[in-house]
Amino acid sequence: MVKENQLRSDLYYRLNVVPIRIPPLRERPEDIPLLVRYFTQKYARRMQKKIETIPASSLRKLASWHWPGNVRELENLVERAVVLSPTDRLAISVPELTDGSINTPPARADDFEEHDRIVQILKETKGRVGGADGAAARMGLKRTTLLTRMKRLGINPRNFP
Repeated sequence: MVKENQLRSDLYYRLNVVPIRIPPLRERPEDIPLLVRYFTQKYARRMQKKIETIPASSLRKLASWHWPGNVRELENLVERAVVLSPTDRLAISVPELTDGSINTPPARADDFEEHDRIVQILKETKGRVGGADGAAARMGLKRTTLLTRMKRLGINPRNFP
């Protein structure tokens, strides 16, 4: 940005005194239980709920997720869990989280509908994406656009024979 005159060089050097690199959450799985506890306490206090237990199986599942949304994604998941927990046990919904393999459902809530719609159409087209009878045509999309969305949502058309 300094080279493009979008940032003053003196400001850059003032900010760059001690560069701090924080690795993404997927590289620090040992931080996940601590963050889950912190976010649980934060949102339980805010919502005046008493959450006393966090299932170990949920923590293990959360630690194995690749966290494309980093810490904010984890925080949003925990906040949702606190809101939806009917008891003093944190009810983290982790079935949608897998080990990051192909066909991983989306982590963002606004992607769930699109994910489900694409999966349903792929089932109907037996995994066919392109062509006149393919999923892209049925959705009114270009084949490349649909493939890009499928990649972002972790959908593999080969899983729908």
